[in-house]
Amino acid sequence: MSFELPKLPYAHDALEPHIDEKTMKIHHGKHHQGYTDKLNAAIEGTDNEGKTIENILSNLDMKNKAVRNNGGGFYNHSLFWEVMSPNGGGKPSGELETAINSAYGSFEDFKEKFSEAAKGQFGSGWAWLCVHKGGKVEVCSTPNQDNPLMPDVGCGGTPILGLDVWEHAYYLKYQNKRPDYVGAFFKVINWEEVATRYAQNK
Repeated sequence: MSFELPKLPYAHDALEPHIDEKTMKIHHGKHHQGYTDKLNAAIEGTDNEGKTIENILSNLDMKNKAVRNNGGGFYNHSLFWEVMSPNGGGKPSGELETAINSAYGSFEDFKEKFSEAAKGQFGSGWAWLCVHKGGKVEVCSTPNQDNPLMPDVGCGGTPILGLDVWEHAYYLKYQNKRPDYVGAFFKVINWEEVATRYAQNK
């Protein structure tokens, strides 16, 4: 069974003014669709056909660029849409808040660390908040469409929050001002969804 482009959980313009409608349409309908189609082509007739994307990425041959790039692109974007919401922003609560405070001292210190990971990722890539078995959280970043599920990327655990810092994610609205885009992302984070993913994977 082939992978399908997931539907957005909100309208293309729902995250305005923080993320603009035109970017969302191109990013979801063109970029994510492209990764989906190329992933299906890359796994057709191989041992990966019929496996979950998590299984594919966790057992990936990192030399297989087609599956690495397009499988990563498919998974990363599928997470990205879900961890944003028109009613987002604010702060985490409950167990997730406790884990973040335990790891980083405070939400503000976490926010600074995550923002640094996003702003400091050279070229294209992603910033992540991951959870390890036992509940510890970690901020890290990966280049291109790599993610923490993949072997030996220097960043482990299960991603529960991801920020796309490829230029196509923000250039129409923010041009070269990546820090402004990173700041805007915090106004649309769906902390309920992130907390659910934390609880499922700790």
